[in-house]
Amino acid sequence: MVHILINKMVIVMGYEVDILGVGDKSNSGDAIALRYGDLHGERSQQTVVVIDGGYKANGQKLVDHIKSHYGTEKVDLVISTHPDQDHINGLEALIDQLEVTELWIHQPWDHNQGLSDKFKDGRITDNSIGMCLKDNLESAHKLVRQALGKGVTVSEPFTGRELGSVKIIGPTLQYYEELIPQFEGMPDVKKAEDARSMFEGLLDAAKTAIKKIMVSWGEDKIDDEDGTSAKNNSSVITQVIVDGRRLVFTGDAGITALDMAADELDACMSGADLKFLQIPHHGSRRNVGPSVLDRIIGAPIAEGESRGISAIASTATEGDPKHPHKSVLNAFTHRGATVSATRGSGIRHKFDAPDREGWSSLVPEPYHFEYDDEIA
Repeated sequence: MVHILINKMVIVMGYEVDILGVGDKSNSGDAIALRYGDLHGERSQQTVVVIDGGYKANGQKLVDHIKSHYGTEKVDLVISTHPDQDHINGLEALIDQLEVTELWIHQPWDHNQGLSDKFKDGRITDNSIGMCLKDNLESAHKLVRQALGKGVTVSEPFTGRELGSVKIIGPTLQYYEELIPQFEGMPDVKKAEDARSMFEGLLDAAKTAIKKIMVSWGEDKIDDEDGTSAKNNSSVITQVIVDGRRLVFTGDAGITALDMAADELDACMSGADLKFLQIPHHGSRRNVGPSVLDRIIGAPIAEGESRGISAIASTATEGDPKHPHKSVLNAFTHRGATVSATRGSGIRHKFDAPDREGWSSLVPEPYHFEYDDEIA
């Protein structure tokens, strides 16, 4: 353990991570609060961080949770992983009601220099691209203005940015700027996006048939093809290291982004052991594959063995079978992780943190030898 000596008193560093329940029905989202330091001591010996705020309705729950369970109205750092409504909209209440020191959020409209050359329409200018991004990502632009108006320090979270024990391990600035032209609503892909959305809508309407999947232990039913969107792959990937324990938060990142983050993990010289991993994109099977999981967690191990890693997916109450997809939960289990899903309820992961009245131990997700899946 890491022991800090202050005035001849030994302080043990701990942490607690709260994944709040988001999604009353089938729409999943992320709202995460965490704090680390001496959790048995004074607020001045602790750091409070928020990663995403869920939907707008979740914002007040997040504010109340921090006041009630952390005993503070001060948040040292807020990280917005990406501008989807199920991640960003709840942060408005947080900025409005609490004393936030820093907000880390991408501002793609400031990365429009030279982007006009990437589009076929010669009438498009860098300035019009910037305005398009502000309009399409109105929630993000509004949150930045709100934070600046409250005196919050606003910065962009690219690989390498650090604050205390918090470090960003993805995306890099270069990768982020490569993704911007592929965001939904951009001129060169708007027609394709509209067609894809219509096609997916027809598929969703047609997906009423369910098939039963039967698997054996160790059988991965996911692949290495990155099937998520550019906006999801732009998600901030965050590492927190406390007392030699590594916590990794992934937002909605996909395989490409996670593979780049794995490079950062490989290069890390801290010697910290992975203890917590957020399952990306609420357990969608489009976001993880066997190869990247092998890199981040390790190769599959024997049934019944454990690596002492907690893997948690933030999912809606009625998110099955997509969120979480059982094949994804199984893939994490194959690699020795203890898997859980919120399914609309809060989950707390902790180390050397005070007990909390009314909160009890969680029963992990069972291994799914058979499960329902939609017929595509």
